Amino acid sequence: MTQRDRGATGARAEPLGRPLGVTSVRPIAQNADVIVVGAGLAGLVCAAEIADAGRRVILLDQEPEASLGGQAFWSFGGLFLVDSPEQRRLRVHDSPELALEDWLGAAGFDREEDVWPRRWAEAYVDFAGGEKRAWLRAQGVRLFPLVQWAERGGYSAIGHGNSVPRFHVTWGTGPSLVEPFARRVREAETKGLVSMRFRHRVTGLRSGGGSVDGVVGEVLEASSAERGSPSSRTVVGEFELGAEAVVVTSGGIGGDHDLVRRSWPRRYGEPPAEMLSGVPDHVDGRMLEIASEAGGRVIGRDRMWNYPEGVRNPASIWTRHGIRILSGPSPLWLDARGRRLPAPLFPGFDALGAVEHIARAGDRHSWFLLNRRILGTELALSGSEQNPDLTGRNTRELLKRALPGVETHVERFARECPDFVEARTVPEVAQLMNELVGEPLVDSDTLEREIVARDRQVETGLGKDPQLMAIVAARRYLTDRFVRVAKPHRLLDPDAGPLVAVRLSILTRKTLGGLETDLSGRVLSSSGEPLPGLYAAGEVAGFGGGGMHGYRALEGTFLGGCLFSGRVAGRAAARAVS
Repeated sequence: MTQRDRGATGARAEPLGRPLGVTSVRPIAQNADVIVVGAGLAGLVCAAEIADAGRRVILLDQEPEASLGGQAFWSFGGLFLVDSPEQRRLRVHDSPELALEDWLGAAGFDREEDVWPRRWAEAYVDFAGGEKRAWLRAQGVRLFPLVQWAERGGYSAIGHGNSVPRFHVTWGTGPSLVEPFARRVREAETKGLVSMRFRHRVTGLRSGGGSVDGVVGEVLEASSAERGSPSSRTVVGEFELGAEAVVVTSGGIGGDHDLVRRSWPRRYGEPPAEMLSGVPDHVDGRMLEIASEAGGRVIGRDRMWNYPEGVRNPASIWTRHGIRILSGPSPLWLDARGRRLPAPLFPGFDALGAVEHIARAGDRHSWFLLNRRILGTELALSGSEQNPDLTGRNTRELLKRALPGVETHVERFARECPDFVEARTVPEVAQLMNELVGEPLVDSDTLEREIVARDRQVETGLGKDPQLMAIVAARRYLTDRFVRVAKPHRLLDPDAGPLVAVRLSILTRKTLGGLETDLSGRVLSSSGEPLPGLYAAGEVAGFGGGGMHGYRALEGTFLGGCLFSGRVAGRAAARAVS
């Protein structure tokens, strides 16, 4: 490896080589067959596949080794599967045809640039209904038996949403999904096929002979930062590495709120002045611009997946650390002034639709209004660290969620999180809501009118309220009936109280657009031709094709998109090198 000024501690190095995308004048030594930039889930899968083919691979990441696995480690481990044994045991009737219809209804592909994203969508649904489960199971991945129903939609049969439950939770959540691929890479490292180099930040792509043939970058000082925590950006040296192919697997833009705002879709109005982060600070989108300057085409920049149900993490790890509330359908979803959001913007139905409604109204937040009974049954938290029982694969602790009188992790979180307030009466809870935001936005009488009207619908046993109809429909599904959705009851039932209000903020999370790629993961130029030697996978490639989700996602598809596109790109790059 050619390195210069590596020992110049604290001295910021100038970028090496020529401007990005310009052919190098001098040849560069080949240090490996393939270089993979980014050691998240897609990068680990990609590196493992390359090594399995007997090729030498260098895996680079700007973060310390403690952050191996990237965002996937922090995830709930949700996986989109079609017609799985878990679904069939729960009497769920699914098919690849239905899943693709749902996917296309959510994606809403309507641009000329959607050719490759749609092809990737079709290929991914085929994978999710085919070998995906068996491939993961062969590597030791196991699934929680109760399939969850995310993004229910609530529109027409060909509109957005999952017609049936498809969200399969990895037993052990995100860490257990990362582990088999990290293990494969570690094993390949002992055989001399993989070299992992942390604290290596790529600043440019090298090209020679009309092909991308390496990377240049900066060596950052060693850091003891814990997983997910911000790490030092002090530069102590430079590096230059050569290979026959480079695969970019560096993630999206969610940690850079300025970049999120610049990419914010105009159709949503102005982005909120304040947002929470659902990803660590290092998710900065740098490689999108580096690959773009080298000639790669970035499409769908205005397509992103942010959540409307973010709350502040009382045990923050990264900057503006937010946690997503995963709710069943029973809480009332209110705007900043205490008015119900329109149908079908109920909890768990259309996350992006709620984001659009809130942003276009010019609000910084919205509210869930529920009671203690609903909180104990329906509220869950996204993320591995927020589900210690599932993450630890501890069946005994998991069963405690259903025991009366035992405080759950969610209830402890609600007690510690500053975004939760509770009170016995509507005037009291309205006052606490206003005190929390520092403005008298919620009128107590208006709020009480909304709650009483809803409760009257419950008392009829029938009613016309579409949210109550959705709750009744949800309880026809076994998992929802027994563990996820509370039996309809009055919010003001004193036996179910007190009332609980949860302030919700927009939570940045996923980049749906990205580097345009063909079905081999090769990055395409503006002419539509592949850039020789350059591949991309994971979020930086829009999870495949530059945006296989289109405008909206069905959930459980981000980790799966990293798995699928990482596998595709890794195998293709391994075949391509001599």
